[in-house]
Parts: sequence; C-alpha cells; structure tokens
Amino acid sequence: MTCKQILLATVFASVAVGSASAADIITKAPPVVAPPPFFYFSDTTISYWHEFSAAEPAVGKPINKDIVTITHVDAWKYGTNFVNIDFLKSDNHDPSNPWGGIGFPIPAAGIGDGALEMYGLYRGTWGWNELFGTKAFHVGPLKDISFYFGGDLNTKNTAFAPQKRDVVAGLQFAFDVPGYFNVAVNYYKEWNHNGIVPELQAIGVGCPGACNESVEFKGTLEFEMQYMQPLAFTGLPLRVSGFTNVVLPKGNDGFGTPTKTELLTDNRLTLDVGKLAANKPNWIDLFGGYRYWQNKFGNDHTLDATGGSTESTFYVGLAWHAL
Repeated sequence: MTCKQILLATVFASVAVGSASAADIITKAPPVVAPPPFFYFSDTTISYWHEFSAAEPAVGKPINKDIVTITHVDAWKYGTNFVNIDFLKSDNHDPSNPWGGIGFPIPAAGIGDGALEMYGLYRGTWGWNELFGTKAFHVGPLKDISFYFGGDLNTKNTAFAPQKRDVVAGLQFAFDVPGYFNVAVNYYKEWNHNGIVPELQAIGVGCPGACNESVEFKGTLEFEMQYMQPLAFTGLPLRVSGFTNVVLPKGNDGFGTPTKTELLTDNRLTLDVGKLAANKPNWIDLFGGYRYWQNKFGNDHTLDATGGSTESTFYVGLAWHAL
C-alpha cells in the first residue's frame, strides 16, 4: 500500500471506532432515579386519655371523660393536612338521652349511662412559597403564609343531640422557630341542632327569643394558634405543645340567646417514652396537660347556672405512633 492508502485506511478506522464509541454512549440507559415521595412527612397516632373535670353547657361539672383519639398529620409538596377524630365517653354526670331533656333532670350524683360523642376535625394548608416556587414570603421571623381551610363535625347521643358542622377558611402565618408556631385568621360559619326545642314546643313552652331546632349561626371571625417547642435543654426527649382557638360571637343560638366570644386553650407536656426507654423515637408518648374552655360552644357562662359553660380540666394520656 502507498503512504496515501495507509493514511486513508487509518482515518476510516478512527472514524469507525469513534462512531461505535458514540453509539455505545447514546444507547446506554441513564441511571434510574427514584421519584421523590408524595408525602415528605406522615404520622398517624392512636391515643387514650382521661379528663378529670370536663364540663358541658346546661349539664354541669365535673364530668370524667375517657377519650380515644386518632390523629393524622402529613406534609406534601404544597402544604399540610391534619385530621383528628375524638371518641368521648362521659360518666353519668353527662348522661345519654333522655336525661337532661324536659322532665328528665340530672341529679347531682348523676344518672343513667354516660353520653357518647364523636368529634372530627380537618385542617389543611397550601403554602404560598410552595405554590409560587419562591422564598418571598420568608421574611424576618415569618417563614411562610398559607391558605388555611377545614371544618369540624360532631354528634352526641344526649337530649340536646348536637350535630355541629362548621367550615373555616382564611390565612395562616407560620413563624421561623424551633418546632413550629402558627397563627391563622379565618372566616367561620357553623350549623347545629337543638333537640330541646321540639320538647319545649311539644308542651307549649316558647323561648325568650325565636326558637330553632336546626340552627344556622351567622358567619364570624375565628382565630387559631398552634405551637410545639422541643425542650432539649432538659436532657430528656420532652416537648411542650398546644393550641388556642377564639370564635367571636356568631349570632343567636337555638333558644334565641345571643352567643358570646368562645375561648378554648389546650396545652400539654409530652415525653417520648419510646426514645427514652428503647431508643425508638416517635413510637410511644406519655403526656399530661390542661384545657380551659370559656363560653363553651358560644354559651354565655354568666347565664349557665350549672357552671358547665366553663370547662377547666387536667388530663393524662398515652399515644402510640401507629404509622
């Protein structure tokens, strides 16, 4: 072969090898990357706790209550979800139907079977930083602003037979602290049931105002605050947490009586027993706390001779993080 022929053969061989290498690179599969989980955080707990001196409007106090609670909280790409369902069993100072109705007074020592109540609650958030892909709402102590929404519902087998339904919608302001500290400002709208009204009407007794068995309250303002603070300085897996809700007057109740501003605050100290005893955090919690509820469900405590429109009770409980 001439020098020219050798050179051409070398060039063609180089091109062929280069083409084969390029083909190998193109046809190699990219590494498999697992998609991020839908929920960044998820926790479901089952709790049992006991209230020592609960109260109920027009029924009285003290009432012992045993409560089983299912709680779920999660965080995802755009916000959070919180679900809480309480199953409450009262002692016979808060008896089931018909006690507490017309002609069935409740003796001071209690009577009948304790009432059973179910109370469910949902709250959700959509964070503005997350929705708009920005950090513009993380300013100074403010960590985020969120759309805030949810509702409550309950039912109870008493003579009053409440069937509370409400919706809340507003804005939540989250602050940049250890744990969390959130404050929400909401529009609040409630519907309920008053089982005493038809009993009054059946015996020809009216109300000072207009009586209604099915009650639609006026819309009003509501404020909600939640917090949790780890207490690492104690050297123990302790945390303090709680919430405070304030509902402004919402018009007249089923008896035609004006409602009052309602204040509910609940604060508890929780010990992570699983971490302390078995180095298994977020498994078993032991907690104790205090709840104060003034003008419970909007009832004016100054008009309630039973004292049941003001609740002040300590409680203790145990929680299992099931999922």
